[in-house]
Amino acid sequence: MISAQLRRAPAIGRFLRASQVNQCRLASQKSGNGGESGGIDPSHPFRRTLGILGKDMQKMRNWFASKKLAADVQRELEEADFKPRDITGPDEFQTHCDVLIIGGGGIGSSTAFWLKKAARDGLNVVVVEKDSTYKEASTTLSVGGVRQQFSLPENIQMSLFGADFIRNIKEYLGDEVEPNFCPYGYLVLASEAGAEQLMKNSALQNELGARNELLTAQRLKEKFPWLNTDGLALGCHGLEKEGWFDPWALLSGYRRRAREYGAHYVEGKVVGFDFEKNLDIFVEGVAQGEYESTNRAIIQMPDGEKRTINFAVCVLACGACSGEIAKLARIGTGPGLLSVPLPIEPRKRYVYVFNTQGQNAPGLNTPLTIDPTNTYFRRDGLGGNYIGGCSPDAENEPCCENLDVDHNWFDNVVWPALANRVPAFESAKVCGSWAGYYEYNTFDANGIIGPHPYYHNFYIAAGFSGHGIQQTPAIGRAISELIIDGQFRTIDLSRLCFDRIIVDEPMLEKNIV
Repeated sequence: MISAQLRRAPAIGRFLRASQVNQCRLASQKSGNGGESGGIDPSHPFRRTLGILGKDMQKMRNWFASKKLAADVQRELEEADFKPRDITGPDEFQTHCDVLIIGGGGIGSSTAFWLKKAARDGLNVVVVEKDSTYKEASTTLSVGGVRQQFSLPENIQMSLFGADFIRNIKEYLGDEVEPNFCPYGYLVLASEAGAEQLMKNSALQNELGARNELLTAQRLKEKFPWLNTDGLALGCHGLEKEGWFDPWALLSGYRRRAREYGAHYVEGKVVGFDFEKNLDIFVEGVAQGEYESTNRAIIQMPDGEKRTINFAVCVLACGACSGEIAKLARIGTGPGLLSVPLPIEPRKRYVYVFNTQGQNAPGLNTPLTIDPTNTYFRRDGLGGNYIGGCSPDAENEPCCENLDVDHNWFDNVVWPALANRVPAFESAKVCGSWAGYYEYNTFDANGIIGPHPYYHNFYIAAGFSGHGIQQTPAIGRAISELIIDGQFRTIDLSRLCFDRIIVDEPMLEKNIV
C-alpha cells in the first residue's frame, strides 16, 4: 500500500503546484488591475475554494512525504537502534523459509547479508552449508585478490564495488572485521601478441572508473628493477582499488552480520528436491498442465537424518558443487529448457608459498604480478615469503578427488616461469602449499548470475572461475535486488544470466588467471 501511495504522490504534488500557480495568477490579475475593484475578492467562493483545496493538498503531500520519509530512514533508524541477534548457539532448524540459499561461502553468505540488510524481519532466509569449518571451501582457499583488470564491463564494475565494499567494510559488517587489505595493485604483463588487448582493456577499465597505467618495457624496468623485461611489450599497473585481502575475514563478517540480522545457518547437504505439478504456470515447450515446480529441498543432516525445507525462492550458490546440485533440480537432465546443464565443475588449483635468498628480490610494495604465461606471484606478509602459482591447460588438469598438492607442478612449470621473469627467484624454495577448487564454468569461464529460465523461483550465482571472491559484495547485492525488486538496480548483469548458455552466446573474459 505504501509503495502505491508513493507512486501517486508526484501526481498529487503536480496538482498542488497547479492550484498554487492558479492562485498566483489570480493574485497577479488582482495587482495588475491596480486595485481591489479589478481583482477577485478574497471572500469570492472560487478564491476561497482554491485556498482550502491548497491547504488540503499540502496536508496530503505532507502525509505522503512523511510515509516516504519513514521508508527512507527506517533502515537508518534500525541501524542506530540495532541490537544483534544472539548467534552464540546453533540456529533452530527452519522447516519453512522465504529464501533458501544453498551454499554458505562468500557468495551465499553475501546474498544472505544483503537480503537481511534490506528486509530484516520481512524475509526468513535460510543458508544451507555442508561444512561449517569451510576447510575445503573455495572462498577460504583463494588468494584473495581484488582487481579491475578485466575485459568485460560487468566484471570491472563488480570488482570496483568489491573494492569500495572492502574499503568501507566496517560500515557494512561491523568493527570486528579486519580484512587486512594490501593496496599494492596488480601488474599484468603482456608480450607483443597480447599488448593490443591489454591496451583495450586498460582504456575500458579507466573509462568505467578504475585507475591504472600502461608501462612500456623500459618504464617497467625503471619502476620495478627486479623485473626481467625480455619478451615484454607492455604492462598494466593498477594504481587504486587493487590488491589483496583476507578472504576468511570477509566470509566471517558476512556470516556474523547475516546471522545478527536474522538469517539462519543450517549445517547439512542438499540431496534432493520434491516436485509437483503446477497448473498456474506456463512455460514454452511444456504442455499445459505438465509444468512441474519445486519448492521443497531435502537436507541430509550431519547425523544422517534427512529433513525438508519448504521455500518460496531458492538460490544456488554452492561454488564448485553447483553443477551437481543443479542436476538434483533436473537442470541438465529434464526436458526442454531443463535439458541444458549448468556447466560448472570443480577444477583443482595449487598455491605455493616460497622464499628466496636471491639478490634484488621484490619488496613489500610489490604488486600481484601476472606473467604472459599466466604464472603469478605476490608478497605474503613481512617474513620475506611469496605466494604464487599457475593454472594448468586442459591437457594437464589435475584430478579433483582430493586436495593433495603436486610439487612437481611447481618444479616443472611454476618455478621456471618465475625464475625467468624475476632473476631473484632462481633460488626460490617452497616452504608451504595448499590446493583449492575453482568453480569453473566450462562454457565461458565466467559467472552465471540470475534466474533459471524454467523455474520461476530458482536463481543461480556460481561459476566465477577464480575471480569470484572479490565480486561477492556485488553478486550478493545483485541477487537480493532480483528477489526483492524483481530486477538489477545497481549493475546490469543481464548478459551474465543462464540464457546465454541456451542461445550459445559466451561471455568470454580475456583476463582469467
